[in-house]
Amino acid sequence: MSAWYYVPGFAVRDHTLEVPLNYGDESEGTITLFYREVVDPDKRDDDLPLLLHLQGGPGGEGERPMTGSAWLSEAVGRYRVIIPDQRGVGRSTRLDGAVMAAMPDAQAAAEYLSRFRADSIVRDFERLRVSRFAGKRWHTIGQSYGGFLTLTYLSMFPQALASCRTTGGIPGVPASADAVYRHTYPRAAAKSRQFYERYPQDVEVMGAVADRLAEGDVRLPDDDPFTVHRLQSLGQDLGMQPGFERLHWLLDEAIDTKGELSSVFLYRVMARTSYASSPLYWPLQEFLYADGDNGPIGWAALRELANHPEFGEDRRPLMLFGEMTFPWMFDEIRELRPFKPAVELLMQRGHWPKIYDPQVLAANEVPLQALVYFEDLYVDSGIQLDTLSRIGNAKAWVTNEYQHDGILHPGVFTRLDTLLLERGVNLR
Repeated sequence: MSAWYYVPGFAVRDHTLEVPLNYGDESEGTITLFYREVVDPDKRDDDLPLLLHLQGGPGGEGERPMTGSAWLSEAVGRYRVIIPDQRGVGRSTRLDGAVMAAMPDAQAAAEYLSRFRADSIVRDFERLRVSRFAGKRWHTIGQSYGGFLTLTYLSMFPQALASCRTTGGIPGVPASADAVYRHTYPRAAAKSRQFYERYPQDVEVMGAVADRLAEGDVRLPDDDPFTVHRLQSLGQDLGMQPGFERLHWLLDEAIDTKGELSSVFLYRVMARTSYASSPLYWPLQEFLYADGDNGPIGWAALRELANHPEFGEDRRPLMLFGEMTFPWMFDEIRELRPFKPAVELLMQRGHWPKIYDPQVLAANEVPLQALVYFEDLYVDSGIQLDTLSRIGNAKAWVTNEYQHDGILHPGVFTRLDTLLLERGVNLR
């Protein structure tokens, strides 16, 4: 067991656990699951309830404890917080472009990639709970994709959970990628218009950048092509609280005094869109909705794009995408290119392991408190509320006070706990 160490406000201890790559055939070998144990330094040896953090993503590493983390600072007042790096990311066995490139063929790569979805992630956490925490039930907090994992956990192992909190993360059940994009394209267009209303000067700047990219032969510093659709993908940030400002200040230095695209702008675009630090985000994105026999997914975002001509590359003001996956990403982004053969095969897969059980969720007895962001760009509030209406013992706190990153704001985690306590939930 590793030694405790301290960062301001937290006592931290690092751990690893070997887990099966394939729970259907454990003879395929193991991978490493890394997790952190985080507590209030004054409560290090106390008998505290366990809070499992389910990270957003897909492909997001567990939060690193730092001063200023509002939810974590509030959580350690009551809980021993367990923060895993989900399989494939962070200090767990990593899955990235280099690993994909080393696969013997596309079929092997596709099979390997398919082992990194919600069903396997939840089984990892259940193996962790039983083997390292003597089967003590978890309380959970799931942000964004962490809410998807929450419903998978409730579907597969409800007896393992004492209470659940989700923030911006209740998926449609039954899952449907087509339904997701039918809702999120109009939201992305609305966010784009709101951005231009706040910063009208950026209509011209964005248009000028797009016009230059449309001429072709613009390269980012890593030699990736910089295209209009890659520019449009910067809209992914508009669902976060400071997203409008981050995009505005990025555009502020887009064009230099000679009228050319500035080097600082190109470097910043590269950093935002290379996905070198989160290479699983796009390869797994549409497979979040692959559940049982609802495949093939078949590039759902691209299919729905045909119904939204307002996103045309020649339209002005230029509309910006939200959380949409496209085939071009696996041609033009160097970190994603090795994933292309596997992703193309999986896009045609018709049958997948089940990740949600509507009957189990309808009969759910585990207290679930969901925070639903009414104007959420990524996880449509209407879809969330529809699903919640069919989950037993689930309640929603609906607000337009926050964007998708509301969990970062002081008091949000405490409010979720207070709502559970007001329902008579035992948080021990």
